[in-house]
Amino acid sequence: MDMITIRPLTLGDWEAWWPLRLRALRDHPDAFGSDYEEAVAEGEMSHRQRYVTSIGGKHRIFGALDADGRLVGCAGILGSDRRKHRHRMDVWGMYVTPEARGTGTGHRLIQACIDHARTVEGVLQVHLTVTTHNATASRLYERCGFQRYGREPRALVLSDRTAIDEDLMVLMLDSTS
Repeated sequence: MDMITIRPLTLGDWEAWWPLRLRALRDHPDAFGSDYEEAVAEGEMSHRQRYVTSIGGKHRIFGALDADGRLVGCAGILGSDRRKHRHRMDVWGMYVTPEARGTGTGHRLIQACIDHARTVEGVLQVHLTVTTHNATASRLYERCGFQRYGREPRALVLSDRTAIDEDLMVLMLDSTS
């Protein structure tokens, strides 16, 4: 991974993003609220429509592309139009392929989400969740300035009935600490 480019994904990136998203869901069922089998059953067109709404307006999905132009990571950030929630945005779908891990790609994807949130009028904070057993991701988010403010027990329950707790994290954009 000599050179990674981080950029907002576009409609033209769907064909690369969808297989990456499915890979993330399949390989890490304990890390995402979405489920691989459900995603496949719902069909590509249903998810394509969600993708389209996730890349427009104040929403973004950032992609990490290697020197050959292959998508090796992604992270999305969504905001709400609801009056009482306009002050926050949420990071979702963070994933870096195993071959791109350890290169700073995850940090750069999260930083792109944070930088984007800073450009959206009225946004004061960025939220995310991370499974409690994912120490590597937790350390990444802490290095990016996120702080833990709570834990949701059994946030996810896998098909084998394994319960997964999630830590709730926030980055206050209007704070200097």
